[in-house]
Amino acid sequence: MESLQRLNALVFILMSLLLFAPFCVPVRGQEPPQQRPRRVTTPDGERPAKTTTSSPLKEEIDEGEVVRVETQLVSVPAMVTTGSGRPLAGLRTENFVLFENGQRQKITNFATTEAPFEVALLLDTSGSTRADIALIRHAANAFVEALRPGDRVAIVGFNTVRQGRSAVATPEVLSKLTDDRKQLREAIERLGSSNGTPFYDGLGRITDEVFLGAPREETRGRRALVALTDGVDSASESDYQTIRLKLGRSGIASYFIQVNTEEFVEERLLRDCGDDGAVVLSRKQLERYRRIFIPRAQREDYIDFCAMGSFQRMQISRDLYNLARREMMELAKASGGNNFLAATLQDARAAFARVAAEIGTQYSLGYYPENKARDGKFRTIRVEVQGVADKPLVRAREGYYAPKT
Repeated sequence: MESLQRLNALVFILMSLLLFAPFCVPVRGQEPPQQRPRRVTTPDGERPAKTTTSSPLKEEIDEGEVVRVETQLVSVPAMVTTGSGRPLAGLRTENFVLFENGQRQKITNFATTEAPFEVALLLDTSGSTRADIALIRHAANAFVEALRPGDRVAIVGFNTVRQGRSAVATPEVLSKLTDDRKQLREAIERLGSSNGTPFYDGLGRITDEVFLGAPREETRGRRALVALTDGVDSASESDYQTIRLKLGRSGIASYFIQVNTEEFVEERLLRDCGDDGAVVLSRKQLERYRRIFIPRAQREDYIDFCAMGSFQRMQISRDLYNLARREMMELAKASGGNNFLAATLQDARAAFARVAAEIGTQYSLGYYPENKARDGKFRTIRVEVQGVADKPLVRAREGYYAPKT
């Protein structure tokens, strides 16, 4: 009898479970955690750009996993022409072969010549160009109008500001990147003048401010600085090597329109310091000259420009102009950019037109290096073009410094 009662109780429990099971709700704390996929990002927090070929950063990572991307996208501006200098349009990804330190790399990003560009326009209105600001404005406006719809431009100039009793030449961002032509014309109209040439500081403002943020996807690898200047720095806090490293890491193509102001300046260097229109080199400029050209010379011999003789003044001027030309050539060549000569400011408009035409026919390549070492070393880049009837000439970025941990 007792056995029969236990059996009936067990049957009752089983029937109750079957009857009420559909209405049972799991306790919230006992729900299994849902795994949500997480976006993979590059070291600067930016999503990997869409590419014409598959990216090595494509897999989804679970929320609980730690992600470290050990490589960064390297952008390579490339200009391709025939032997006669005619730009080659219509090339595709498969026409390009790219090497880093001699090792072939997989091209993951590719922008054709139709993709928009971002340009920082640096206008030097110091020294001999101060009397011709109207010509500079005219040439700059023509350059902006020669760019294509969708291209964005920033305007950077030099100005003189008061710091206590001193007047200091400083670079000034007159307009951030924009495709608003009216806003750019207004910025060019505000272009002032300066009593010195903070050329390196101006380039630094471009890398540190104008191009500080990550580029938009459509302009990745398509950024350039275009500078109208004689390149002779007289007032910067920065030095050439620092700026060269910054530009080398940025991937910006550097274009220089070299205005020849040498004869104008030399004539005024030989005047007495008290004469109207005389040009006097600053102590900062003389110290830089001594450090580069004659480092063993006594520092006190390069303090007072007015105490120097005519021959010494002339030699310093010529050395500084030759140095400026070499530096601009180095920066342009290393970045895949170019140099254009303007004998006078009247020639600047034609030079600007050539720069605008070249920017409009530039390709942009991008790759994630096979070498993932973060050693800070310089790595060479070589770009070749295949599958083209004419033997093409390629001008591209020559290399970059790897990141360093």
